[in-house]
Amino acid sequence: MAAVQVAGSLSCGQPREAPREPPPEQDNGFRRLSARLRALRPEDSSSARTEIHLLFDQLISENYSEGGGVAAEDVSALLVQACRLVPLNQNHLVSKVSQLIHHLLNRLQVIVDEQNLDFLMGYTISAIHQCSSWTHMEILQALAALVYCNGSKCQKYLPDLLGKTGLLTTLSDLAQSDPEVRRAAVHCMANLCLSVPGQPYLEEPYQNICFQAFLTTLQSSKSSDMDDITFCMLLQNALKGIQSLLNGGKMKLTQTDELGALLAVLKKAMFHGLPGLNIEMPTVLYPTLLPQYDGRPPVKPQQSESTASRPMNKKKKYKIKPRKTPQGEEEEEESSSEMEAVPGPGTSRVNMHDRNTRCSSSPGVQGLPVDGSGTLGKERVSSPFTTSSWKRVSSSESDYSDAEGGLQGKMRSYQAKVRQGALACFLSTIKSIEKKVLYGYWSAFVPDTPELGSPQSVSLMTLALKDPSPKTRACALQVLSAILEGSKQFLSVAEDTSDHKRAFTPFSVMIASSIRELHRCLLLALVAESSSQTLTQIIKCLANLVSNAPYNRLKLSLLTKVWNQIKPYIRHKDVNVRVSSLTLLGAIVSTHAPLPEVQLLLQQPCSSGLSSSNSATPHLSPADWWKKAPAGSSLEETSVSSPKGSLEPCWLIRLCISTVVLPKEDCYSGGDTGSAAGSTFEPSPMRLEALQVLAHLARGYFSVAQVYLMELGEVICKCMGEADPSIQLHGAKLLEELGTGLIQQYKPDSTIAPEQRVPVFLVVMFWTVMLKGPLPRALQSSEHPTLQASACDALSSILPEAFSSLPNDRQILCITMLLGLNDSKNRLVKAATSRALGVYVLFPCLRQDVIFVADTANAILMSLQDKSLNVRAKAAWSLGNLTDTLIVNMETPDPSFQEEFSGLLLLKMLRSAIEASKDKDKVKSNAVRALGNLLHFLQPSHIEKPIFAEIIEESIQALISTVLIEAAMKVRWNACYAMGNVFKNPALPLGTAPWTSQAYDALTSVVTSCKNFKVRIRSATALSIPSKREQYGSVEQYAQIWNALVTALQKSEDTTDFLEFKYCASLRTQICQALIHLLSLARASDLPCIKETLEPNGDMVRSYLLQFLKSGTEGDDPGASHSPQERDQMVKMALKHISSIQALTGDTARRAVMDFLENILTIYFDASGSQVALLELSDR
Repeated sequence: MAAVQVAGSLSCGQPREAPREPPPEQDNGFRRLSARLRALRPEDSSSARTEIHLLFDQLISENYSEGGGVAAEDVSALLVQACRLVPLNQNHLVSKVSQLIHHLLNRLQVIVDEQNLDFLMGYTISAIHQCSSWTHMEILQALAALVYCNGSKCQKYLPDLLGKTGLLTTLSDLAQSDPEVRRAAVHCMANLCLSVPGQPYLEEPYQNICFQAFLTTLQSSKSSDMDDITFCMLLQNALKGIQSLLNGGKMKLTQTDELGALLAVLKKAMFHGLPGLNIEMPTVLYPTLLPQYDGRPPVKPQQSESTASRPMNKKKKYKIKPRKTPQGEEEEEESSSEMEAVPGPGTSRVNMHDRNTRCSSSPGVQGLPVDGSGTLGKERVSSPFTTSSWKRVSSSESDYSDAEGGLQGKMRSYQAKVRQGALACFLSTIKSIEKKVLYGYWSAFVPDTPELGSPQSVSLMTLALKDPSPKTRACALQVLSAILEGSKQFLSVAEDTSDHKRAFTPFSVMIASSIRELHRCLLLALVAESSSQTLTQIIKCLANLVSNAPYNRLKLSLLTKVWNQIKPYIRHKDVNVRVSSLTLLGAIVSTHAPLPEVQLLLQQPCSSGLSSSNSATPHLSPADWWKKAPAGSSLEETSVSSPKGSLEPCWLIRLCISTVVLPKEDCYSGGDTGSAAGSTFEPSPMRLEALQVLAHLARGYFSVAQVYLMELGEVICKCMGEADPSIQLHGAKLLEELGTGLIQQYKPDSTIAPEQRVPVFLVVMFWTVMLKGPLPRALQSSEHPTLQASACDALSSILPEAFSSLPNDRQILCITMLLGLNDSKNRLVKAATSRALGVYVLFPCLRQDVIFVADTANAILMSLQDKSLNVRAKAAWSLGNLTDTLIVNMETPDPSFQEEFSGLLLLKMLRSAIEASKDKDKVKSNAVRALGNLLHFLQPSHIEKPIFAEIIEESIQALISTVLIEAAMKVRWNACYAMGNVFKNPALPLGTAPWTSQAYDALTSVVTSCKNFKVRIRSATALSIPSKREQYGSVEQYAQIWNALVTALQKSEDTTDFLEFKYCASLRTQICQALIHLLSLARASDLPCIKETLEPNGDMVRSYLLQFLKSGTEGDDPGASHSPQERDQMVKMALKHISSIQALTGDTARRAVMDFLENILTIYFDASGSQVALLELSDR
């Protein structure tokens, strides 16, 4: 077993490297022995064999320093020479030289070069073929050391090793009688699968052979001749091999049976050796929502009082009795149903002590004998499971008692490593499959609330609550976090707001039940955990759950329990626990904000849920609790921004502010590793997280944050005045969120009462402080472009109503800064500046300033030529905004703006927009918007100039091609919208210009055939915009438009995408409006084509027009823009217009169309009971 013990040294270390400078004494010993070995010649005599034996023993026993000390090329040369001296018929010497290869490569962390590897590989493979079976284990260990990180150089040996009759394939088979040989063969396979960055990987056929071998190994049970530790090593090697295939080989698990088989063995291995648990698994796990098995032993009768809670995950009172039995059987825990009460900090400490009691009776994972398997990179392949933080373990965990020591203690350690290896492999599996595939197995790994009287099925939470190893508990939580990450869409179906009383359990109720159980179990784990590192993982897992769960569809109290229970950990001695606690609070205030439950939590008194003597209560003083010399308005001044003026202070905001600006307290300053030497503040991660929480509050609960507006302004000034760029950056982000919150309050569609908004004068005061503080310096800090960009974003969040009231010099400062920064060489800064200018150009106080608009236009046009797509996209958005400003200025009574705006600049803008319309979709969508606005803005004086004729033609052709191309739907929607804007300009020769028919052809094509109904709606809207009949062109053109709209109405429900059905009513409404609009403009020559279309389609059109008239009354049309009275008035006006047309002699079309419209109105008024309208209609 000595050789086995040494084998693990390779896997526990880092990848081998050639030493830089060998220690002289070590180098001398190696050189002396190496020289003696080189002097020997192959000789088949007893004395020669004895000398070689002694020399090998001396080389093996030499005291090498760990990690190197001898040049790699010298080691490789020595091993080649040693193999040359040993003929394959000398079994004992072959065994000894194999031990030498294994020992030197592992001990000195050497990777053999390709030339020597070729010889040594050939030698070891031949040795296995020719030598006695008792030597195979040592030879396989040598082979494993040789192929480690050398898999790409062993390609020519793969058929001999992994072929159908290959050595490793045969020796790793279940039929192999020697368990140690089988384990060593699997170890070799795992090392072959280990990837090296930049090197070719195993070919797919060999990957599949290895995968099947590993899977078969994991599926097999322990044979009678295999001891427990060897079996654990075998499982570890197989798990590491699969993990290497998934990580380095990028192996894709596309077959359901393949993935299901892997998940089944992983779940079984996850619980390997867990005290008190023995589960039976099916061979394959199939994706299902219901449990397909229950491998738990039946519940003992004496546990009847606690059957409602699962034996592996009791609800309350962790009264754990230390295990004294030699077998280490875990005593049953007592359970009580009152655990739903949220434990206070005292309970937390008691339960943590209980966890120590339980853990101390199980062996830990440190101070153990080296893994005899030499498993490949055991603690280094999966980085999330290899941090040194796991070394925290109590002395009682690492020191085995006489009764439980020795082999039993070692076995417990190896079993824990199997569980950790299975979890690491599961994590790699999660990363290699799509989330929608993973969630098919949700119920197999995530707990669900058990039925009354039924035990809970085992899950990841079983490990998080019950595993004696802190490292294994943390690994289980990391896997659960990975499953929860990105699960928002999957969990969004959950709902339990109403009591479920159906005969079956809906899927939404099942998911909601699972979410509730996750909350319950994670909170149990939180109060019971003693390891700071594992505690951090629990809180991170909770944060992931909170970020993805749909609390707006769940019953109240889930977040309240999390909120109250996390409070004590904000003052935990470990900085990582404190940071993750703030992260969790940030997740609570950002998920589905604003939630009424969270709103109430934020308004709780500072001491709510906490004992007055509890150290977890934030140290908060009166109103000036953090300011020594207030530079601005105090809290009393800010109270005017509060709806009531005397609200209970928000403890979370005060906690975050104190974390950012107050010196750290002595109670835990010694345990902080994240703070700089000599720093008087909290560690940087704590301060950054506190600033992020404040930003979340400003975004989701601005009504709470607005009470502290001026204080937060001073915090921002302090942060942006510090030397740390990350603190400055987060201060700027907080400023942007506060600015955005103020803008939202003053939007026209805001539901906030005027008296509850922050007064404009206070907003002006706030921004004056900002612009006199460090914000201008941040804008000029070219050495920190990310900070500059963030400061630009913050500057763009000024409330327009407040900007006009800022001092004149501050307004000029903002504009000058932005126009100057637009010349920045940094793309982040340039993109942010372009966007900010696009915001400013919409300000009422600036949009009529011709000089500012012209300067902004020139700056934006310059950014449109940038090489960065992001800069061009922001510039195109700003150009669209600028052209919106032009349209707004057209509608003002004062024509001076149009007269003063440069025609040459307009020409330049049109050319740039045409070029931008050929760019990527991100740029194109706003470029066509700008084109439509510019063509709408053109005055007769511009259009008359020959220089504009060509550019107008090019612009319209660009819009037509964009309407027709298969681009993103947003692009096509904007193009149709832009075409409608073009039609609004009466100065353009619509109807007579050559491009008229092309424009109508494009829109009619879209309205009848586009897959996206929103684009169809927009094209129908554009077709109804021309206000004169001559703008629709010839009779043939009019007929084409009419027929296309009737066809579109007929196909208004033809879609294969169920998401489009919700737009059907809006589409029909818009098409009906367009048809009525066309009728109200029709000429006598148009009526025959209308009649011709109505003859086969009259019933269909009539039914939809009646639905159009009725839908306004019933209020069931989300796209309705006209009242019911306006709708029937539109039809009446169309009828009146048709009746006024002078019919041609012998033409019956006019009468037919009139009868059609009268019939519609008669049916409508008759159904609505409007007798007056019916009389008017009959009189006509």
